[in-house]
Amino acid sequence: MSKTDPAGALARIMGGHGAKQADGINVALPCKVITFDSAKLTASVQPLLKLTGSDPAQIMSVPVAGQKFKFKLDIDIGTGKIPQEFETVMRPALQPGDIVYVVCADAEIKNTLTGRVAAPDSGRRHSRNDAVIVGVMPCSL
Repeated sequence: MSKTDPAGALARIMGGHGAKQADGINVALPCKVITFDSAKLTASVQPLLKLTGSDPAQIMSVPVAGQKFKFKLDIDIGTGKIPQEFETVMRPALQPGDIVYVVCADAEIKNTLTGRVAAPDSGRRHSRNDAVIVGVMPCSL
């Protein structure tokens, strides 16, 4: 007669199931830039975290986030200083080999890239297909 602890066996089964589910969730990961399209502001990247036996697949056409800044300067015109407000847009300038930080959206982002509220076309959650490059890692600065 076997003396298997039913509660322990169930905990092992559920723990293994939870680990498999968690492996399918992508949140954020460091990647190396393979190509960068400065006109489209997209890049193909190679994830650097190897979580299985094989190298992870490249992620293609990843949108790259830019930055908008507003700043004030006092311009000296000889008769006094006049405060001036300026706004500038900083476009990414990635190069192959740069190490970037990529986040994966909670749901499919394709329909939102126009700037409008939209429902996703699929039930994807935390997929690498919905990745966005949000910054350059310090080792590439």
